[in-house]
Amino acid sequence: MHVPLKPAAGACTALALAAALTACGGDGSGDNRTLTYWASNQGASVAEDEEVLRPALDRFTEETGIEVELEVIPWSELYNRILTAVSSGDAPDVLNIGNTWAASLQETGAFVPFEGADLDAVGGQDRFVETSYATGGAPGEPPTSVPLYGLSYALFYNPAMFEEAGIEEPPATWEEFVATAEELTRDTDGDGETDQYGFALEGGSERQNSHMAFVLGRQHGGRLWDDGPTFASPEQVDAVKMWVDLMAEHGVVDPGNAEFSDGTQAVGDFVDGRAAMVIVQGSTRTSMAERGFSDYEIAEVPVLDPLPGEPVQSIAAGINISVFTDTGDREGALALVEHLTSPEEQVYLSQEFQTLPVARAAYDDEALGADEHMETFRTILAEHAEPMPQIPEEGQMETVLGEAVAGLFAEAATGGDVSEDAVRAALEDAETQMNAAD
Repeated sequence: MHVPLKPAAGACTALALAAALTACGGDGSGDNRTLTYWASNQGASVAEDEEVLRPALDRFTEETGIEVELEVIPWSELYNRILTAVSSGDAPDVLNIGNTWAASLQETGAFVPFEGADLDAVGGQDRFVETSYATGGAPGEPPTSVPLYGLSYALFYNPAMFEEAGIEEPPATWEEFVATAEELTRDTDGDGETDQYGFALEGGSERQNSHMAFVLGRQHGGRLWDDGPTFASPEQVDAVKMWVDLMAEHGVVDPGNAEFSDGTQAVGDFVDGRAAMVIVQGSTRTSMAERGFSDYEIAEVPVLDPLPGEPVQSIAAGINISVFTDTGDREGALALVEHLTSPEEQVYLSQEFQTLPVARAAYDDEALGADEHMETFRTILAEHAEPMPQIPEEGQMETVLGEAVAGLFAEAATGGDVSEDAVRAALEDAETQMNAAD
């Protein structure tokens, strides 16, 4: 899944100072070639990831003779492990990164730029879904990561609740979405209290708040960053107010959602029948399956109509893969990246982790035809997604902006002021925090 970067103060500076590595994990000497690979935790547990990845890595060994020492690292530890590896030189050959970390890690100079022969060695730019490839580093510079797992947001909805309410189709526009959510917000047991809401969200989540501020901002024609933060532009104010008004004005979100922040609670409301719709990333299907829940359908995220901006429905979310510059076996490391991003392995990994293939040719594989939702996710990722701003400050931006929106949800939950002026003031404060940190 996509995980926001939350560096400690000065982390970017520390990264830049630690650009030179002294050693790396791979051994390219002789016939006993071994690579070390740090994988991010994609499944329900580290053990599950190891079980999924080992067959893919064994196929690589069969093809190349190169052994792979695998370590799956939880997301809570991965970024700090990377920082330590960059500064100490005790690094793996190949590793996964959250794709919003790409520009920050690129600044270190510690990772192989994918250009020329090195890019050709991993299949070339044309191998990859364009929107996912664009997450590999700062615009205009050779990327230092390529996509491995694709993810996008989508609208999940409960068809049984829709049918009971006489709603035949999922909403396509924002106006339809609000109207549908209002119709699905009900007192189902007649006790005078709302017990079913039209929509659930993670109001305390910096991650979801910043992502939705980006998506809705692009629909309004805004941007979060333009040579600095632009959170308080008229377009972004409109976008954030529209998001918070789902609770504050329309009442289609349970006020308790203002405290949801761990990425699982809104899904819990959806699974338990307390909410009829939720906007989450596709990998959430794994956790739904673990809970034995399959009574859902998937649709594209609603857009404004008329649309003053771009029809963006999701960030180009996902996980990328990089090679340390000082690997002891650069050829082998690039071969491992090529293997894991090949169409064949992408089909396998997609099915196991409920992610989206990043190799375009993978979508031609009949094996993906069994996934009735794959085309919807593919369309969103390939045609209606954009990367979050590829800037070194991206992680801090998500934190500061996300906290500002969370504060507005907290106000909404207690009946406080979430007027346009209040939204603008909160976003101006967030801009000030970002500028002060430069």
